[in-house]
Amino acid sequence: MKISVNNKEVETAAVSLSKLIEELSLPLQGVAVAVENRLVPRAAWATYALSEGMKIVIVRAACGG
Repeated sequence: MKISVNNKEVETAAVSLSKLIEELSLPLQGVAVAVENRLVPRAAWATYALSEGMKIVIVRAACGG
């Protein structure tokens, strides 16, 4: 299915947010995810189902100043 991740179209086989994070090889810590401009709690990632055309924003924490 095709979804938008950080304004880029992505083809994915992932059916949940946790599978998408795994597929994108992102760390489990220091990452926040919003779907359709709503923050999704980490505890809900495994059960949050993805569907065609969803707009997802993934933010990674960074250290520095």
